Formats: sequence, structure tokens, C-alpha cells
Amino acid sequence: MPTIDVNGTRLYYEEEGEGYPLVMLHGLFGSGKTFRNEVRQLKGHFRVIVPDARGHGQSDKPPEYKLEDHVKDVVALLDKLEIESCYLLGVSMGSYIAQGVAIAIPERIKKLVLIVSKSNGKTSSVQELFVRHAEEMKDIPATEKFAYATRYIFHRHDVAQKTMGDWDKEQMTLTDPKEQAAANKAVEGFDFRDRLPAVTARTLVISGKHDGLNPPERGREIASLIAGSTFSEFEFSGHAPSVEEPERFMSEVTAFLTMKD
Repeated sequence: MPTIDVNGTRLYYEEEGEGYPLVMLHGLFGSGKTFRNEVRQLKGHFRVIVPDARGHGQSDKPPEYKLEDHVKDVVALLDKLEIESCYLLGVSMGSYIAQGVAIAIPERIKKLVLIVSKSNGKTSSVQELFVRHAEEMKDIPATEKFAYATRYIFHRHDVAQKTMGDWDKEQMTLTDPKEQAAANKAVEGFDFRDRLPAVTARTLVISGKHDGLNPPERGREIASLIAGSTFSEFEFSGHAPSVEEPERFMSEVTAFLTMKD
């Protein structure tokens, strides 16, 4: 099992393919295995490296950590693997981490793909969603709230739910309430808006038109703050463009990453 010790934490990661390095960062409560379909298609072009973030998947799960720790972990992973520069792709929580990395080491991140992202947040996007629909969900048991809220998260609900259900069967998910709380708290209270203009990577920002967690205006804001970036809105997607519009997703991401600088 490939693991690496960074910042006092053991991180699990997988690596496939050859060529220029592409690091892919998963979302909250997920793991690197959520990228299985994308890795299958991208490993023919790149050396694809997919870590499980601390607190997730098969990596160590410390009781407390911050978004800054996630950022430092990615930088340390690049150092340990002797990767001088790379492309970086992040989804949801992974896109917050990716922004932090691109700000911390701009000279080493050559291309940046931010999917269903936001530049700042006082709480997690899930908690924001619960607050917005608090009156509507006041009589729903806590254990059933997320399932109910998926109507505001996905557009192609049946496709997204089936795919994510399959993922859950294959990956180590966060089932311990304390681990969930720690992971959730780590994405509270960040704001990259003042520092995003320092990002030098060629950047693609993708949002889903029907995303109730990180709606398109949040992606547009990021694109407006990074010089020369491209914003793409997927008309038939919510928070999971890669599974709600998989053909378009892979086409746009592959074209962007393989385009000559």
C-alpha cells in the first residue's frame, strides 16, 4: 500500500501512468477512489497522482486539522516525490486545497483545474445549504437531512446517486461522527480572495448550473480573480459534473490539460 509520511501524518496515495505529473484532490468525505473513471482516461497522458487527504480514505485521521494542513500536505507530497512542477485538479474541498497550493507555490503549479469551487466560506457548503433550507427541513431527522438535501445538490439526481453509491461501496468512507466533524471543521473560515491574483497557473474553473452547494457565481468569482482563467458552466449538472455530464467533462478537462502552453 503506497503511503508517505508528511507533517506527522501518514498519507495514502495511488499513482498511475507516465508523463507530466497531474495531482488530483478529492472532495469532503471522499477519497482518491472517486477519481477512478477520470484516472482511467487521463493516465494515458499523464503521471496521475491521487492522494487521500488527511482525515479521509486510507490516510491517517487526526482528531483536529485545518485547511492549511491539507495545503501543506500536498506541498510536502510533491517534495517527497521530487516533483518540481505539476498540474493540479481539485473537486469541491479538493479545489479549496488546490487554490491554497497554487497560492503557496505558484511557480510549481503550471495548470489548475477547479471544479464546483468557491474562494471563501465561513462554514462548509453543506452547512450553508442546511441553514438556507432550515425551515423546510426542520422536521427531518438529522440522519436523513443530507439525503433530502441532495435534491439541491445534484441535477441528474439518479445518475449522481447511483455513481456515488457505487463509490461508497468501494472506498473507506467517514462513518465516525468525530471524524466527520473534524473533516467538516477543517474547511471552515477560509478566504483566498485577496491572494488569488497571485496565482500564475493557467486556470480552468468548472461549475454546475444547478449546484446548490457551490453555485456558478462562486466559480465565476474565482475566475475573475485569476488572470487569464477560463470559466465553464455545465448546464445539466449540479455538484458532480464529472458524473452528470461525463463526456463533456472529460472532453473539456483533457483538452485543457493537453493544450500546449
